[in-house]
Amino acid sequence: MKAKLLIILTIVTCRASFASAQTLSLDSVLAKVAANPSLQAYDAKAKAQDAYADGAKSLDAPKLSAGQYQVPYQLNPNAGSFMIQGEQMFTNPAKLRAKEDYLKGQSKVTTADKDYLKNQLFAQAKQYYYERVVLEKKLALLQQTQSLLEYMLKDANIRLTYNKEKLPNIYKAKAELYELDNTREELRDGINQRNILLNTLMNRDKNVSFTVDTAIALKNYDAVITDTAALANNRSDIKGITRNIDLQQLNAQLEYSKRKPDFGLQAAHMFSYGGNPNQYVLMASITIPIAPWASKEYKANLKGIRYETEELQQKREDILNQTAGILAGIKADLSSKKRQLDNYQQNIIPALQNSYKTALQAYDQNTGDLPSVLNGIKDLQMARMTALDRLQELLTLQVAYEKEFEKY
Repeated sequence: MKAKLLIILTIVTCRASFASAQTLSLDSVLAKVAANPSLQAYDAKAKAQDAYADGAKSLDAPKLSAGQYQVPYQLNPNAGSFMIQGEQMFTNPAKLRAKEDYLKGQSKVTTADKDYLKNQLFAQAKQYYYERVVLEKKLALLQQTQSLLEYMLKDANIRLTYNKEKLPNIYKAKAELYELDNTREELRDGINQRNILLNTLMNRDKNVSFTVDTAIALKNYDAVITDTAALANNRSDIKGITRNIDLQQLNAQLEYSKRKPDFGLQAAHMFSYGGNPNQYVLMASITIPIAPWASKEYKANLKGIRYETEELQQKREDILNQTAGILAGIKADLSSKKRQLDNYQQNIIPALQNSYKTALQAYDQNTGDLPSVLNGIKDLQMARMTALDRLQELLTLQVAYEKEFEKY
């Protein structure tokens, strides 16, 4: 009795959970993915870099010192003095501005890196979402096939009582029906896996159930003309390289500012011993960074920065060239897969539907047999499943196109 009650409670709980499952559209999923912790980490990093830039114009700490000055080793109360001294170096303002601009430029590179990761996560989310949509469609198709097989099995059992059907044919129908259970279990496992993957991307409880919107539309990306300028404006990795080039230019300005001198000020006061007059020191200083032995470093750095900038420019051109080729291949594949899907929907499936109807009509008129009807049902299901596979391939290509072109 307790076991029976436990089973009933489990069934009621499962039904209540299913009934209360939230329906999430693709846009809702992407909005939640945008708050992924990995993306928020980039936001925190950019804020940290901006915070570092706030202190870029600070000067070196002043230096204070005090002690005996020019006091002889042999004790003499009339010689020497006690000195208090202060020093301050003033970094050239041009250097401070260049350092601040360079540090501010780092956060722009971080923002571009975040956008690149965001595009990757969005592509994963769309891929998992579309895969689940297709699995749901296959599950619904399986239910239709099960209804047909159950109807045929019921009819065959009635015919068997009048010796109008053979027992092996009934067993074959039962086997076909049981085979659907394995296929259904496989589809449900796939749905559950996508559910977990999407929840992970949305940073939610991995076991939270939700339903998806199965109404999806295919995009006509195969007819879009690829524009290199638009591609450069859309892709975050290209923007990231551009930001890195800008950062290298700011780095070059920082290195070039090292040729400018810094200034210093030194002041001291001496309390003389033995009634001698007090004395003071007031001196200004200037660095000479253009000296040959001091200028080698920033000159070498400037030369290296030019080569790194050239590397980034070549890398940007290579990515644009590779992406244009990838998009051209995706568009060609999209056109082919669309023609195949149209052929299934307009020709193959209708022909198999007619074949099944003809076999069923012959069976009803006692001029056909049950295996022919079962084969018709199986062939029709396989064709519909294959059409859904083509749909999945189209959606995968659509995601690939949007990932390459960064269309959210």
